[in-house]
Amino acid sequence: MNRSIKSILVLVCICAVTSLLMALTNELTAPIIEKNESAAANAALLQVMPEGKGFEAVDISTYTLPSTISEAYKEANGGYVFKMVTSGYSTNFVIMCGVSPDKSVSGALCLSSGETLGYEKTFGENMTGKNIQTVEEIDTVSGATKTTGAYISAVKDALNAAIILDGGSVDIRTEEEILADNLSAALPQADGAFTKLFIVEDIGFVDAVYSADNNTGYVYVVGEEFIAVDATGNILSETETDISEAVSKMLASSVSDIDITAYADMPTAIVSASVSATGNYIFDIKAAGFGISGDAWYNPSGEYIYIKISVTSEGKIIDCFTVSQKETDGIGSACADEEFYTQFNGKDESNFREIDAISGATITTNAYKTAVSRAFEALKILKGVE
Repeated sequence: MNRSIKSILVLVCICAVTSLLMALTNELTAPIIEKNESAAANAALLQVMPEGKGFEAVDISTYTLPSTISEAYKEANGGYVFKMVTSGYSTNFVIMCGVSPDKSVSGALCLSSGETLGYEKTFGENMTGKNIQTVEEIDTVSGATKTTGAYISAVKDALNAAIILDGGSVDIRTEEEILADNLSAALPQADGAFTKLFIVEDIGFVDAVYSADNNTGYVYVVGEEFIAVDATGNILSETETDISEAVSKMLASSVSDIDITAYADMPTAIVSASVSATGNYIFDIKAAGFGISGDAWYNPSGEYIYIKISVTSEGKIIDCFTVSQKETDGIGSACADEEFYTQFNGKDESNFREIDAISGATITTNAYKTAVSRAFEALKILKGVE
């Protein structure tokens, strides 16, 4: 019994001494480890701010910053370093950007990404010295528009964040958010829910028409102006812009289906056709883009691009819209971007091919143009024009 008690006491003493030694070791080494970790962190920050004299983490939870900002550090001389997480061709595209006290970029670096083309590795070199105005002048790289465009946007977010942290005011809303706010301000009774209308009437200088989902009215967009109209056509906004004719045309608009099987020469790309009461034509068309024509190396989807297009009887495009597509994400998928397909609006058979192509997506662009040409062919057939 005495031997057992003695063994236990020895074991307890050994554990106590070991714990004491470990605590002492930790007390001695913790500052060294912390210093090394701090030096490593500062080394990463110094890559984008080489003249930095020391950095302190900023609690970004107390500020309203661009959504891409995940970390922020203030430099001893008044600059900032930001870590941004964004999406290019893939998600988790991580960028670090330094912003000098004069609000210009001191450096930008891609920390990690799932991008496939590699442009993000050196693209940050273009950012040094740029400010909130000049950063947007940087050209995206052909064939890597989504990747390099996301890089530019993230650096712009860093520049805006630096202004905000220094007490400035910056509009960090996205284009979609700005549009939504303008629509709601023009027609509050819509409760913020709108659908952009596909236009089948030639309404001149009106850029777009949005319908309230609760049927309380419409908002007509003319340049920078948002004009509210109630469901019966009464103009609600104070404006000197006369949209009365456009409103009348839209309210009176109606369409009738056309039996395209009755026309033997109708292009096979034409899925359906209809005509408005005023004699304009609407076509649903399928385009054999990369999803159909691409090679197996890039795994084409086997899906057509579906397009809706309206044209006047004289052959001027009123509206063009990409209904659906399954082109290569981040490349050909840009055919679904409004800035691409609205380029066709106002064009005719003589100049519709002059629109800007989708960078790196020649097959998609050419297929889209071919589909639009089929609308002009169908128009001639329906009008009996040789």
